[in-house]
Amino acid sequence: MLALAAVLPGCGGAADRPGAPGDRTAAPVSVPREAGPPALPGMPPLLDPQDVYAADRPGRLSPVVKGFPSRVYVPNTLSNTVSVIDPATYKVVETIPVGVQPQHVVPSWDLKTLWVNNNRGHTLTPIDPATGKRGTDVDVHDPYNLYFTPNGKYAVVMASLDRELVFRDPHTMERRHTEPVSCYGVNHADFSADGRYFVVSCEFSGELLKVDTERMKVVGQQKLPFRGAMPQDVKVSPDGKTFYIADMMAHGVWVLDGASFATPRLLPTGKGAHGLYVSRDSREMYIPNRGEGSVSVFDFAAGKLSKKWWLPDGGSPDMGGVSADGKVLWLSGRYDSEVYAIDTTTGKQLARIPVGGGPHGLAVYPQPGRYSLGHTGVFR
Repeated sequence: MLALAAVLPGCGGAADRPGAPGDRTAAPVSVPREAGPPALPGMPPLLDPQDVYAADRPGRLSPVVKGFPSRVYVPNTLSNTVSVIDPATYKVVETIPVGVQPQHVVPSWDLKTLWVNNNRGHTLTPIDPATGKRGTDVDVHDPYNLYFTPNGKYAVVMASLDRELVFRDPHTMERRHTEPVSCYGVNHADFSADGRYFVVSCEFSGELLKVDTERMKVVGQQKLPFRGAMPQDVKVSPDGKTFYIADMMAHGVWVLDGASFATPRLLPTGKGAHGLYVSRDSREMYIPNRGEGSVSVFDFAAGKLSKKWWLPDGGSPDMGGVSADGKVLWLSGRYDSEVYAIDTTTGKQLARIPVGGGPHGLAVYPQPGRYSLGHTGVFR
């Protein structure tokens, strides 16, 4: 933990220490603290070592984003567009043409840019969240998903079909290091509390990877104990000890000890479990079940599901995010060309908004947090 990283080893000689020979002063009795590994170099310290999401409280917007209009950006994979929704009116206010098969809208580490991942177009489209205007596409091969190391040093492209993790400059997107993987369909990820490693889901081979952030190397790999497993979103617990991995074929969430990387256990949630989103108070996690039109709610303290919300008239809730004030959960309806707004207190559907074809990894922006780890908005 970061608090332990501040404990430094003694560097003086014996004569410099209280209680050493020749010192007439009695040394105070102290209990040595166990020193943990230091955090990833350059990573901003956590606001609370016991809660990695402490910076994500309602209203805690960075000065960088305070002037940005509140919008929901929806990539439509079949329409090659991004629908822009005004959350105050639940209306689409703009449609932005982008590249081929946009999968996710990803906030940059410095919060200044939204990157649209055009998976089959092999480009990233930058959008200025201050103005809503698109910039010039950047050539990046196979950008299924995009993350940023916690120190902001690298962007990490999940090159799903290329079977690579590609570490790039976070601004220019120039390639810096390529880490080949033996699994199929690198997909989603999240980082440990100290930023030293991250866990990656491999959608098409039902596997998980553990990657050393600083070395940019795969240091662990395992096959999930379920035939036909198809892991999706990954999210670390508030205390940073446990990783949760949604699995759309196992119909639940895998619960993984990140440090040991031992075989995880399955927590059933619902058919087609897909996304994972933490509440603004770090107490709950919302789990959309795409195959049955529901959202399961997980209680971190209790370690179990506390409730389930069903969408009226069904639907296919997929990826999304939580509003800046924490009151609304926004989810794309992957197979229904729509977006759902759900009240996080009651589970009531507030709106059902038509968008383009195949809506996927939508981003609610801006959100509280000091920096972004990528995906549809994972903030610290």
